[in-house]
Amino acid sequence: MRTALTPALTLALLLALSAPALAQSAPTDQDLEALRFYTGQGDEVSAEAELRRLRSQFPGWTPPENMAAQQASQPSTEIDLIYRRIADGDVAGAQRSIAETRKSFPGWAPPAEMEQLLAITEAQQGFDAAVAAGQAQEAIAIVRGAPALLRCDRVNNAWKTAEMQVALADSGGALATYRGVLSACTGFAEIVATLEKASAVATPAQMQELFALVRPRFASNAAALDTLEARLLGVAPAGAATATATAPATAPAPASTAPASTAPPPRRAAAPAPSAPTPSAPAAAPQAPASSGSLPRQGDGRLAATRSAAQSGAWAECLARSTNPGSAELAYERAWCAYNLDRPAEALAGFAQMERARISPDLTRDARFGMALSYLDQNMTDNAAQLAAATDFTREQRLTIESIILNQRGVRAYERKDYHRAIAFLDAMEDMGKLTRDLAILRAYAYLNLDKRDEAYRQFETLHRQLATKETRAGMAASR
Repeated sequence: MRTALTPALTLALLLALSAPALAQSAPTDQDLEALRFYTGQGDEVSAEAELRRLRSQFPGWTPPENMAAQQASQPSTEIDLIYRRIADGDVAGAQRSIAETRKSFPGWAPPAEMEQLLAITEAQQGFDAAVAAGQAQEAIAIVRGAPALLRCDRVNNAWKTAEMQVALADSGGALATYRGVLSACTGFAEIVATLEKASAVATPAQMQELFALVRPRFASNAAALDTLEARLLGVAPAGAATATATAPATAPAPASTAPASTAPPPRRAAAPAPSAPTPSAPAAAPQAPASSGSLPRQGDGRLAATRSAAQSGAWAECLARSTNPGSAELAYERAWCAYNLDRPAEALAGFAQMERARISPDLTRDARFGMALSYLDQNMTDNAAQLAAATDFTREQRLTIESIILNQRGVRAYERKDYHRAIAFLDAMEDMGKLTRDLAILRAYAYLNLDKRDEAYRQFETLHRQLATKETRAGMAASR
């Protein structure tokens, strides 16, 4: 709200300023930076031009005789060096630079933002070291002393804190930490991952409470939450048909045709190129991010080492090198490693960071490809299908995604005894050249369950000629 000055106060302010003081009488250190630079470089022409400009702007100013020997009273490049060292995780180096800068510029003090950034970087390193060493009490003490570690843009810290609480037999504290994430954070991928992790320590009733907590905040993701709840609690999702046994009515299906054996999404070699228990209360409540939660595109110095580990297939090393990514690029590399270690919920969070960054059309597309694969790895078929419909994938990416979608839908239709739809989905896979032998056997049993014995026998016989197995023999016998 703007406060108006009274006439008396305005007059007093004007009288307090002498005429010369109303205008700046001498250049500041910032004004002199260019002149010092040109003088130090021996660029006499540029120095003379800059000197003329300063004399014109400050008529009463007399330049010192030896400009090159003059030193600024406030640091400039020194501050940039400190921030670079903090970004590199060189806490000791940043602290040395601050001490040296204080000595060179006695009137300078590091700004609050710099001190906070340095403190959180140091705390993060201490927390990571404590977690890696299995020092649960130390890790929890660190986050209690630095609650900024539990911001939603550092959600991995909250997950690790809960793991440390579990290690101290404090499942109540772990559950409270998970609840804090679910209450504060806004990224749906992080919510899904947190619910998955909470299911390891929560009772069914507690899980229902957690789902009830997030549903009002993620109403547009209701179907995905229904599917996730069904998977974690072992109940049928709302509105879904009750699953049935996979065996056909007329003959037992071979074990290889069980829907649980549907082909998983393909693994990637690397990302596409571009002792005393603690109190039961949580270490601290996770905090919502100050912004939308998106990471900067670049700037995390661990990218090269992480990418090297990923390219060599060292997935665990890749994850160890990329904790709490500081850039979308690093989050993307980490996502592929999490995916290859069968941690699709964490992978989804990393891919989503890259997708939001919009670095380039190709990388955005590849991030959405990773998101679709991660959804499929969690049997969230409809989410993957919606994403695929809105994305211009490459031909190979589309074949991969759509074949897995058809696979999962075909098997689920078979489970529901909707054999006509099961056959249609599996026929579409065959048209794409993606129908596997176990799914071909499943399709033959679908025909058998529809009492189309001739077609069932023909398909079993074709498979038997290709490779005779006990499954094909059993299918031919049942079809006669």
